[in-house]
Amino acid sequence: MTHLCVEQYACLAANISFNLDGLRNGFWQLTIDGLSWGAIYALVAVGYTLVYGVLKLINFAHSEVFMFGMFGAYFCLDMILGFTPSGNTYNKGIVLTVLYLGIAMLFAMAVSGATAVGLEAVAYRPLRRRNADRLSFLITAIGMSFVLQEFVHFILPKIIHGYGGSNAQQPIRLVAPETQFTVSGAAVSNITLIIVGAALVLALMTDLAINRTKFGRGIRAVAQDPDTATLMGVSRERVIMLTFLIGGLLAGAAALLYTLKVPQGIIYSGGFLLGIKAFAAAVLGGIGNLRGALLGGLLLGI
Repeated sequence: MTHLCVEQYACLAANISFNLDGLRNGFWQLTIDGLSWGAIYALVAVGYTLVYGVLKLINFAHSEVFMFGMFGAYFCLDMILGFTPSGNTYNKGIVLTVLYLGIAMLFAMAVSGATAVGLEAVAYRPLRRRNADRLSFLITAIGMSFVLQEFVHFILPKIIHGYGGSNAQQPIRLVAPETQFTVSGAAVSNITLIIVGAALVLALMTDLAINRTKFGRGIRAVAQDPDTATLMGVSRERVIMLTFLIGGLLAGAAALLYTLKVPQGIIYSGGFLLGIKAFAAAVLGGIGNLRGALLGGLLLGI
């Protein structure tokens, strides 16, 4: 009887140990996956928080700025690397892979940056010149979000006609060459390392630019007191344009990382869904606070 009890306790202890190991491995796996998603949310959230800090405007069309970057990243990667919608991969080595991904990121940043600056010039600047109220800005932001979505919905079938489809609802797939290794029982892929590493570098560069440079001080001055900043010689229009540009550039970088993260494909409405999460991250970190937006993105991802 005693021998049987000892065996039962031993089996129970082994099961508890196994379950604890499984919980620990699951925790680390969720944390690693959450960090990669949080890094993407954080980069997009910066655009929301910077624009709100300067204009006190919730730029709901920022999600479509991100969406333009997604398709810009895809087409650049397709032309340079030879990816196809069917998901065929290639093998050109680590150095060329990183180089081409860097080129694609710059292209996506240029597309999103140009979209953001154009959005500000076409939609928001005329409202400022007429001294429109905040409700007008909000309605315009929501309207431009739908306009940009429907523009891509209309034009995308014509663009992808030679890419294996004619329906804008059909996802465009990008399958990146991926390898995995194990850390503390959790699977870590090279794609995850690229996403987290690139986001960390961009976040540090943005923080330094906003807090240590002349134009960064101008952005903070306009955010704190636009009238006094103008009297001190700061060009408010230039600051606003730079704010949209920075937010657009980061959204473009996040778009490239997103295309690598999501194997099931990208569609024209994908930016809206991620934009909602990024906006929640900005609010979580205290909208208008740069570092808070970055932290909020990471927390939301985890």
